[in-house]
Amino acid sequence: MGKVAIVTGAGSGIGRLVALGLIRHDYDVVLAGRAGDRLMHTCLEGARSEHTLVVPTDVTDPLAVRHLFETVETHFNRVDLLFNNAGAFSGGSPVDEVSPEDWRKIIDVNLNGAFYCAQAAFKAMKKQRPSGGRIINNGSISAQVPRPNAVAYNTSKHAITGLTKTIALEGRPFGIACGQIDIGNAATSMTASMATGMLQADGTMRPEPTMDAANVVEAILFMAGLPLDANVPFLTVAATKMPFIGRG
Repeated sequence: MGKVAIVTGAGSGIGRLVALGLIRHDYDVVLAGRAGDRLMHTCLEGARSEHTLVVPTDVTDPLAVRHLFETVETHFNRVDLLFNNAGAFSGGSPVDEVSPEDWRKIIDVNLNGAFYCAQAAFKAMKKQRPSGGRIINNGSISAQVPRPNAVAYNTSKHAITGLTKTIALEGRPFGIACGQIDIGNAATSMTASMATGMLQADGTMRPEPTMDAANVVEAILFMAGLPLDANVPFLTVAATKMPFIGRG
């Protein structure tokens, strides 16, 4: 049996591409996300269905996350890798105009959901024999430098950095490595609007360059492929010409 990886948000975007990359590299891959039809499409595209498990999961529901990890334990009996990727973006409103509902929606997916999955993975990796594994959290450039009018998203991604550091610290005795990838402007459906213009810190609207999302897949495969005595705590991969260094 190969290494077992769980990818959340595996039905689209970065999650789908990373899942397919892991499948190509002979991982047994568990595809998690809310849209079962999209997960099945990823599974069929990977063309190794006997090594791929589809588990529809709402990461904001702790019971659904527990079911996900119980299913993985039943089928594979261990977890070697979690790519904690499921997330949502919300922007367009200044701090004083964000509704409580919009705030809770983003925090629930991006932070609470990430915690529920990381906690369940930590428990599994701690008790399995041999113990250990790797958790890779999907942060964002906005975990380092915020975009204007995106307070809930920015806050959630800054909090992911604290989650990553805490898991890396507490995972040491059990061989659990935790790292974070901060991605800037990978070309996916989520970033399509960047071609028409994004609000900048000076108040102007300007198009932003993007990069091939395949670069993100290669970065994740590098992080995942390290032995557990080595870790990449933080890795930033960004479009070369995007306004990141010097933003604001």
